[in-house]
Amino acid sequence: MLRSTIGTKLAFIESSQTLEDPNVSLQSSAKDQLRAFVSRIERLEEEKAALSVDLREVYAEAKGTGFDVKALRKVISLRKLDETKRREEDAVLTTYLHALGMDAESAGSEGSAESEAA
Repeated sequence: MLRSTIGTKLAFIESSQTLEDPNVSLQSSAKDQLRAFVSRIERLEEEKAALSVDLREVYAEAKGTGFDVKALRKVISLRKLDETKRREEDAVLTTYLHALGMDAESAGSEGSAESEAA
């Protein structure tokens, strides 16, 4: 699909030129369109960099206030998920923790079994 789009957007001045020729020229409208895309992408990249700096500052502020940044990031990622997906992930995690004896129920039963054996 991308190739067909590129093929329709690119118009060659001389029909004898091919895409392998580095001196292929675009029509004025295609050049303008290309410049506009490049300009928009550059602007968005600058905005993304600025937002990244802002996010780091907010996390630093939260850390300075005493909040755990790792937990805060986890809360943010969980809020991005819909309720069903979040419950599914939680169920899988609980299953794995139980299988490894890392959940509260199995840890308590293993502890009592060990104390009874002693």
